[in-house]
Amino acid sequence: MDFSSFSFDQRLNVGIRDCGYVTPTPIQIQAIPSVLAGKDVLGLAQTGTGKTAAFALPLLQRMITDGISVRGPVRVLVLAPTRELALQIHETFISLGKQTGIRSAAVFGGVGETPQVKAARQASVLVACPGRLLDLVNRGLVDLSHVNALVLDEADRMFDMGFLPDLRRIMAKLPTKRQNLLFSATMPPEIRKIADQVLVQPTVVQVSNTAPPEKIRHTLYPVSAGQKMGLLEAYLGRTPHDCVLIFTRTKHRAKSLARKLEQKGMLATSLQGNLSQNRRQEALDGFRCGKYRIMVATDIAARGIDCVRISHVVNFDLPDTAESYTHRIGRTGRADKSGEAITLVTPEDSVQINAIERILGGRLDRVRLEGFVYSSGGNEASFEEPRPARAPGRTPGRNAPSGRSGRPAPRNTSDSRSPAGRSGNPRRSSSPGRGVFGVASAAS
Repeated sequence: MDFSSFSFDQRLNVGIRDCGYVTPTPIQIQAIPSVLAGKDVLGLAQTGTGKTAAFALPLLQRMITDGISVRGPVRVLVLAPTRELALQIHETFISLGKQTGIRSAAVFGGVGETPQVKAARQASVLVACPGRLLDLVNRGLVDLSHVNALVLDEADRMFDMGFLPDLRRIMAKLPTKRQNLLFSATMPPEIRKIADQVLVQPTVVQVSNTAPPEKIRHTLYPVSAGQKMGLLEAYLGRTPHDCVLIFTRTKHRAKSLARKLEQKGMLATSLQGNLSQNRRQEALDGFRCGKYRIMVATDIAARGIDCVRISHVVNFDLPDTAESYTHRIGRTGRADKSGEAITLVTPEDSVQINAIERILGGRLDRVRLEGFVYSSGGNEASFEEPRPARAPGRTPGRNAPSGRSGRPAPRNTSDSRSPAGRSGNPRRSSSPGRGVFGVASAAS
């Protein structure tokens, strides 16, 4: 099947070709016909599966078919949790619809509002973050009275970030009769509740929403909290990689870790909430074009990072929830490429790791980095009885029950380093063991 099956306007076909799209993804195959038919849609799929085009293409086609003015008022409203994701969606609408003349605008905080207001008044598609949009609407600077299609993208993230009250206020200002599209990677109770309130007899499209793509290999590296930085340096120094995305829990940690890697001679940058919009955009553009090989980011800041060259995702700190783990590692293994998901784990992470393994449907490999000098105090005895490990590349099964987790116990977050020893590559062995710190180790 190819995109010609959807009978898009020729001008959209030009945009599809120029964007390099050849074969529609599963979420596009299932969602596009329903969106074209004007139905409400609930789409469940991980990042990197083509969700943006799954709603952008049919909405642009409907605007062409209905003869909607290309210069406003706003007919399509897309709400996203972060400015990076809003810009990414905005750019997708521009790229796919550049031959149609349909104008798109983006509205988000952190920058001056005057250019955004001017652009919004001339746009038929508006992509926005809820906070800034609600402020402009309340002041009469943006008109939403003509919206006939609403898209909530990455809705689970918006609820995690506390946008639900703003979302309700925005939806109260929209016409009652409209098409509603809700896309999410997971379906926690909050999503189901809002979906039931917003969507009318929706078509449900579900594409591997609980487990990450099978082409991603998952590996746990047990280590004491104080040796995380040293292990990360050693791993990056001896593991071939293209682009690496590293996740931390806090903004300060992201900035500090990126600075330390840069001091070690690595091409590293950070993406976190304290940066100005210009600095954030420079970091994103530099990462995408290869100026930076490593980006350190927080969960919130990383929404909207779309780079097919990411070969490795590293969880320097575990996320708050098991579902967030699937969001993070979905940044690699994109565009039919394979990827590596590396997680540095401490003994305090046991509960969270168990929850992640329930979602993935299998036990993850525990390995030691050969040649790295682990501290002799405290945790070294945990390495003495490693468990069996799967062959590289094997994906956990999907028959185990899925579940959600609570928050992990507090951890020591110091960045002290231990020297790395001789160079070597991580391998797996097949000796039995126990717990998160039952790991495999072999000579290189």
